[in-house]
Amino acid sequence: MSTTKRVLFVCVENSNRSQMAEAFARMHAPENVEAHSAGSRPSGRVNPKAIEAMRELGYDLAAHTSKGLSDFNGKEVDVAVTMGCGDECPLVVAKQRVDWQIPDPRDMTPEEFRGVRNLIEAKVKELLQTL
Repeated sequence: MSTTKRVLFVCVENSNRSQMAEAFARMHAPENVEAHSAGSRPSGRVNPKAIEAMRELGYDLAAHTSKGLSDFNGKEVDVAVTMGCGDECPLVVAKQRVDWQIPDPRDMTPEEFRGVRNLIEAKVKELLQTL
């Protein structure tokens, strides 16, 4: 019997990269993996481009909300993944920290945005193999 693994994906606004990473983890992870996302300065909304990019793959990101890191202060996670945005999440207790150098797709064309989305999916799948 395996224990639940908690993964937290972090970027600044919690509106693009970390939201998509959380969605992919929910799509591809086994039942014993709990995925979350948060931002150091949450925008308060999920980017419509991210919603559309995930809708193309059958996931409704419109059901997500932009969340802050304060929800995770002092709570232990197995892995904290930052998205190359310089956030270190010092108040998040993590057994392992990983930084993915992923460009912010906020102002990219739809084609470029899809490329970042696909990169995030590949990295999430790799991470899930290590849990």
